[in-house]
Amino acid sequence: MLISQILNTDGSLSVVVRNGSEASVLVGVESTYALALEAIAKGQTIAECIRSHALGAAVDLEQLASEGRLTLPIHHADPAHMHLTGTGLTHLGSASTRNAMHASNAADAAKETDSMKMFRMGVENGKPADGECGVQPEWFYKGNGTAAVAPGGDLVSPSFADDGGEEPELAGIYIVGEDSTPFRIGFALANEFSDHVMERVNYLYLAHSKLRPASFGPEILVGDLPDSIVGTSRIRRDGKVIWEKPFLSGEANMSHTFANLEHHHFKYDLFCQPGDLHVHMFGTATLSFADKISCRDGDQFEISAPGFGGALCNRLVMTPADAAPVGVKVL
Repeated sequence: MLISQILNTDGSLSVVVRNGSEASVLVGVESTYALALEAIAKGQTIAECIRSHALGAAVDLEQLASEGRLTLPIHHADPAHMHLTGTGLTHLGSASTRNAMHASNAADAAKETDSMKMFRMGVENGKPADGECGVQPEWFYKGNGTAAVAPGGDLVSPSFADDGGEEPELAGIYIVGEDSTPFRIGFALANEFSDHVMERVNYLYLAHSKLRPASFGPEILVGDLPDSIVGTSRIRRDGKVIWEKPFLSGEANMSHTFANLEHHHFKYDLFCQPGDLHVHMFGTATLSFADKISCRDGDQFEISAPGFGGALCNRLVMTPADAAPVGVKVL
């Protein structure tokens, strides 16, 4: 089952449910956020709550996407209460590119980098037994809801950026209940857009490189994931595919379990504030940057995977460089 949000002609939102090839409006639900709160209040799963509502008019999501009427599959009315975060070095094979980037800056390239140490820690203790806590992963912050870009929208690289490149990932979508319990609504495709050139300068710049917009959706997969997911990431330039590669996800291809990654995010009281939304991106091992692709203004990113509905498509917009410093006024 897949859920999404569409923009109606009067400016309101509707929630759409897709089962197989059939997509229909969910009657009596104003947003995915409201649907999730309703499910929590009723003690139901999100799927059970959906089944308690009637289905209305059928819709063509592909046509709506072409009209720019697919929005984020979930949002918060106050963007400050929506958090975009992620974890890195979580997928088998993800350390090779990172290690190459950072080892090239090390005095001794043969020495194990901090990235490789972090990756090895995950391999050794990222999949703990039930009831146990595994090692904490690399974690990063991307921004609040103001950094969330709708499917079909532009990923804008700021004027101070050194680069702008895609990262095809899965994201967990969460809402926090009134008693501070986090609930997972489902999973979505995500483009964890980052600045890899900046990160390569020094791995301590990773925090800066992640403060960029990100997109997710267009649909949320409700329920559990298969152990292995094989998706496709591609870049189009002037209508032609200039790079294409499969990306792997799912726990069979990861050094951490989702439960371990979730624990190390929601163990912080900061992230258990009632009503908050969380979009937590789980990492990738596939980057066009690793294949020496330099993305350009106007490039189109496309991320897809079987079972996740429509592809996540976004255009790259590069902001012209501006050397002027930000001025702060004294009160």
